[in-house]
Amino acid sequence: MDKLRSMEVFVTVAEAGSFTAAAARLDISAVMVGKHIRELETHLGARLIQRSTRRQSLTEAGRRYRDDCQKVLEQVRWAEASIEGLRAAPSGLLRVSAPMTLGSTVVAAQVASYLARYPRVRIELVLSDSMVDLVEDGYDLAVRIGTEVDPELVARPLQPYRIVICASPDYLRRHGQPRTPAELSRHRCLCHLSWTRRTAWHLGGQGEQAGQWPGEGPFSSNNGQALRLAALGGAGLLMQPEVLLAEDIAAGRLVPLLQDFLPPPRPVHLLYLPDHRPLPKLRSFVSHLLKCMAP
Repeated sequence: MDKLRSMEVFVTVAEAGSFTAAAARLDISAVMVGKHIRELETHLGARLIQRSTRRQSLTEAGRRYRDDCQKVLEQVRWAEASIEGLRAAPSGLLRVSAPMTLGSTVVAAQVASYLARYPRVRIELVLSDSMVDLVEDGYDLAVRIGTEVDPELVARPLQPYRIVICASPDYLRRHGQPRTPAELSRHRCLCHLSWTRRTAWHLGGQGEQAGQWPGEGPFSSNNGQALRLAALGGAGLLMQPEVLLAEDIAAGRLVPLLQDFLPPPRPVHLLYLPDHRPLPKLRSFVSHLLKCMAP
């Protein structure tokens, strides 16, 4: 039993005055109108319409039920209108998950440019290197680094995540410049605490593994920005994402090193739940990120 549909049929009968007139308004048969009314009366355990061969009228229960049905149907229309309003133009809240470094250096900047264009949208950008569940954690979309992609999600490729090795000119004047990964053991290497055997970046050459970033150094941190500042201060060699260091390299504050031995870039994807009719806020934000961050 489609209760809402039956309520709509009942209200139409009450307004039109007969099954035949209601059937014409609803573009269904009078027999189907009668079926809806009988199902309602059976469900409620009360007669709603008093019928005779020449006329019909609402019972007391029918009049009360009609008034309540009209309120319910009006609320349904308001709910549908609110969704249609969301579909008319991007508006409402978007919750976005992104990795710490990529999110703070790239995604946050794209959020700012998007909001300038769509001021009715609000965005919560949550930065964490932990994996989130879009459904359970209540996110609309996520930016993730790595080859593993949930097959139940829509995955759109973004610019790959490249790593660079660099040091300040002052450090290189004092300690010299390494020419191969094997020479890293003689240098002061800054380390990220989240690197493990599984997540570490391996250095290579001519397609073969040639070394690995030292596991210990004079300074370690769980934050790439802290490592960057240490490198700018001449504390040691740094291996961090290109997006974090690009401006320093361009300005000459950091010097790129071992470029023939850099690890291959890691894939980055924009992930969201499949929806045949996505709301404009999601559709427009996905389009914006793909335009600015596509491979």
